[in-house]
Amino acid sequence: MSATTFTPTTRWAVLSDIHGNLPALEAVVAELNAEGITEVVQLGDALSGPLWPAETADRLMALGWPAIAGNHERQVLTLPRERQGASDAFAAERLNEAQRAWLRSQPPTRWLAPEIFCCHGTPDSDLVYFLETVVPGCDVDGSNGIRPATAAELHERLGAVRAPVILCGHTHVPRIATVAACLLLNPGSVGLPAFDDDHGHPHRVENGSPLARWAVVEHGAQGWRASLRATPYDHEQAAQQAERNGRGDWADALRTGRVGRTEREVVAARANGAAA
Repeated sequence: MSATTFTPTTRWAVLSDIHGNLPALEAVVAELNAEGITEVVQLGDALSGPLWPAETADRLMALGWPAIAGNHERQVLTLPRERQGASDAFAAERLNEAQRAWLRSQPPTRWLAPEIFCCHGTPDSDLVYFLETVVPGCDVDGSNGIRPATAAELHERLGAVRAPVILCGHTHVPRIATVAACLLLNPGSVGLPAFDDDHGHPHRVENGSPLARWAVVEHGAQGWRASLRATPYDHEQAAQQAERNGRGDWADALRTGRVGRTEREVVAARANGAAA
């Protein structure tokens, strides 16, 4: 367990999936400061993407928040270049050794306090969605190919872990749920409000706005409670950075919170020498 001291009044800000979006991170930090929130945890996938990976690493290192590694930290550090996706490769090429050492220091899971357990995906996997389930049928009758997980699915993914509060990220979908007397919280993504993926089945995640998502979890007289937050920032700055770096899919998602151009389309167009 972490040596963090727990008191009944402890209040934590929960951030995840920053994906190198430095303007979004700075907007959230300003809001944390305005609210006087001093305890913050970061749940991984902090750097990967076509934005500001090295600059975001430096900022997070200076902030010194407790953190865990997500799947993209693992992929950036361990996959050979030919197996990395475009977002991981962009980040990997820009990180120095000090930044890589900082990533290597992050565990895949951690006890933030005696009553708070942190994971990126599920306790057993950084790739499995915890609070959502991917299903076949994307684009059939308007489906994005993803739905909230059932109680049985949540219980199965929980495995042997039991804690009053379990924090997770990975899906970019802000959600609060309960199972087996555990409060499950996904704060959503600070840095990327929409994406498409084909892991499991083709699917899309769309939060419907460009706002930076995060959350607060705190203990009060009635026990643990959580609240979801959404912070505006200069998302056009981030979208333009994505376009400068050849990622029109990210630019569309950052501007609208919805999938426009897909990663597959953009990567194929770049390979063919066309404008993306």
